[in-house]
Amino acid sequence: MTQRNVASMALVDTVVVTGGAGFIGSHVVDGVLGEGRRAVVVDDLSSGKAENVASDADLEVIDVVDAAALDKVIDAASPSAIFHLAAQASVTASVADPTRDATVNVIGTLNLLEAARRHRAPVVFTSTGGALYGDAAPRPTPETFTPSPLSPYGASKWAAEAYVRTWANASGLGHAVCRLGNVYGPRQSPHGEAGVVSILSNQLWQGNSPTLYGDGRPTRDYIHVLDVVTALLAARGVNDVFNVATGREAAVFEIFELLAAASRASVSPHLAPLRPGELEHSCLDPSHAQRRLGWRAEIELEDGVPATYRELVAQFSAA
Repeated sequence: MTQRNVASMALVDTVVVTGGAGFIGSHVVDGVLGEGRRAVVVDDLSSGKAENVASDADLEVIDVVDAAALDKVIDAASPSAIFHLAAQASVTASVADPTRDATVNVIGTLNLLEAARRHRAPVVFTSTGGALYGDAAPRPTPETFTPSPLSPYGASKWAAEAYVRTWANASGLGHAVCRLGNVYGPRQSPHGEAGVVSILSNQLWQGNSPTLYGDGRPTRDYIHVLDVVTALLAARGVNDVFNVATGREAAVFEIFELLAAASRASVSPHLAPLRPGELEHSCLDPSHAQRRLGWRAEIELEDGVPATYRELVAQFSAA
């Protein structure tokens, strides 16, 4: 990728997207560019891929934990807004190494907030929904429910949220916290535990019998990545906390059936117990975002999942 001088972008409306080489972040970059703005991507490429980043965006390969390197990029860009998606996002990895999880998700967020404060740039912070609220939450869960995370990942996201809210109150900036449902869509990696749709798609594409944890019974609130992008763009500059979800609960087995039909595979899944730190059920109430932002998810599961399967197969075939 040809990289331009970030300093030259300070005179135009520039937006920074951390984690912008990742699955969700790269789609946010596309949304920013679609608004006619410049996009500076900050990503250490530990899980993101440079090829996910649009050719007319600028990629800076740094870790948000490195405050000096982050400050240099933010100061050169002088952004009008920052979308903060860079994170340690694996529940199982957070259980194995909670210190690293907290370092990335809390210290990295604090570094970003301090850089944003200097430039009076509002931050849109992507948090988690299910991993934050816990199994005891009512469903669909409103933002007013007190979190009870089951994993270090959920705890670190909650701690980072507290910093975002505190810095918003202290600075008067419109920092938004967006608690995401279970996001799916093109560019999602089939590796890891979060991307259920991508993982199952990859297994079915290869003709394998996928494993359904929790015996296929756990439910999630699945939302297409393009709906997430419109929500994040709408939340820019709004000092509040929002669930970004559909409000619809779907079992893992239902997702498997939709994908099996799209793939025309005739395989039976393996059933296995839940892994440590994983939720049994999660569904978020998006009504606050609907009222305050005028936003609602538009892509139905029955349309989005089969379409995503076809897009992911093209992605797998090209790899």
